[in-house]
Amino acid sequence: MARRKLKDKKIYVLDTNILLHDPTAFLNFEEHDVVIPMTVLEELDHIKDKHKDVSRDARVAIRSLEDTLKDASPEQMLQGVDLPSYGDEKVRGRLFIVNDHHISDQIPGLPGGENDHLIINTALFLQREKAPTKVVLVTKDINMRLKAKGAGLKWVEDYRTDQLIDDVKLLYKGFYRVPGDFWSQIKDCQSQQEGRETYHYLPRNLLPSAYINEFIVDEHETFAGRVVEIKDDRIKVLDIGIERLMHKHAWGVHPKNIYQAMALYALLEPSIDLVILTGPAGCGKTLLALAAALEMVIERGMYDKVIVTRNTPEIAESIGFLPGSEEEKMAPWLAAITDSLEVLHKSDEHPHASVNYIMEKANIQFKSINFMRGRSIQHSIVILDECQNLTAAQLKTIITRCGEGTKLICSGNLAQIDSNYLTAVTSGLTYIVERFKNFEGSTTINLSGVVRSRLASFAEANL
Repeated sequence: MARRKLKDKKIYVLDTNILLHDPTAFLNFEEHDVVIPMTVLEELDHIKDKHKDVSRDARVAIRSLEDTLKDASPEQMLQGVDLPSYGDEKVRGRLFIVNDHHISDQIPGLPGGENDHLIINTALFLQREKAPTKVVLVTKDINMRLKAKGAGLKWVEDYRTDQLIDDVKLLYKGFYRVPGDFWSQIKDCQSQQEGRETYHYLPRNLLPSAYINEFIVDEHETFAGRVVEIKDDRIKVLDIGIERLMHKHAWGVHPKNIYQAMALYALLEPSIDLVILTGPAGCGKTLLALAAALEMVIERGMYDKVIVTRNTPEIAESIGFLPGSEEEKMAPWLAAITDSLEVLHKSDEHPHASVNYIMEKANIQFKSINFMRGRSIQHSIVILDECQNLTAAQLKTIITRCGEGTKLICSGNLAQIDSNYLTAVTSGLTYIVERFKNFEGSTTINLSGVVRSRLASFAEANL
């Protein structure tokens, strides 16, 4: 087995954006060799000192590389430094740092001194020198992939280690629709009353792909339940009831469809620490999240404050130069939140509550995502908006900031990704939806249907 792996060993050349997307990406290529061109190190060094949202990722990547290479001699660097062993066979890949500044003179590669060209030429050089070993350039830059192929590089790939699905249509929605009537489909069911709640015990083979906290509704919307326990032979389902579900409300906001009702249930459920809301623009993600936060902080006193943040590509460069406090600097990028607050303060149940009163009463704080790192947030509701533009590594950094008694609400629209290097299937939002679907403290709801206005609904369906 080890001999076969050595024969099939590949060489992966990493672009800078791979290490910004995942700072420890060079450790994830199993038994294969990894090449880091010198140009990549120079770009990381340039980025780490800039006021950008990726500066931290650049520093983490540099430290990770240093931890791997710190004891290596110059000779060992040229021969490759062993990476952690892979699999039972203890097969090791190696890490190389290649000085690529003179390679362009040795091959008929791309002209000029552009960094992208230097990295592509490194891969072309290795393709010639290491033949027949397969040399693969890994980059998230689509244009760079096109240029590399045009220059004669045989294998070019995107980074797919943290890509959990191949098609966004396969993304977990957080609920299962039973065809037809629920009870006509269920033949073998035991029900049990526990206090005020009714639980149904269903055979496992009826819902073989069910996940914890997944909602179950039938096509006719006559039954609604939530999976609360999964065992080898059975599934325990809490009977919520359609009528009770549709009568959920928070801060004067009532659900307009079954999807909003499920989202509101999850948002208000104390046992759920992470709620992930996906769906198109205008489906109510931000409004529901904010209404639930106000309800739980002001009306129920379950949390101490509300922290609102979002990914803002421009903010990392400009926030330090804007006048005013952090909240005032964040205001232009959090207009969606303030718009929702204006809607909420005009609700029938709170007609006299001004926006300023609500913000003060709920202790709402607008924070830049850059200043979330390093914190330990206790007894708070954290609303992370527009997180489709975050990588999996960035989302992990934020999620791990949440301490005891904190609820995190992540929302985003995978059809509106602004990042140059993310797609719907590589977005951090997609990653956490798939990663957390087995976690008993989280729920995902995909909100279908645009309820903002008939204009927004038509635009979403026809443009």
